[in-house]
Amino acid sequence: MESSQIAAVAADTSDPRAGLRAVSSLRLLADTLELLQVEAALRSGMSWQDIADALGVTRQAAHKKHSKRIDPTIPTLRRNA
Repeated sequence: MESSQIAAVAADTSDPRAGLRAVSSLRLLADTLELLQVEAALRSGMSWQDIADALGVTRQAAHKKHSKRIDPTIPTLRRNA
């Protein structure tokens, strides 16, 4: 099922079980995509503050959520909080 179809199921309140499963799937997809974008941002030279600003969270929140999950081959200097 495509993400747009999953979103439609998530928005449809006629079957709450299916809707909740769809919301869970969308959350996993969003988390995966967020991590990929954070890694891309770090590779491009963005700071944790830049990333946090783009995500609408604090630098500390962005670092705490992603620092242990990012690809360890990303240069250490770019991983510092």
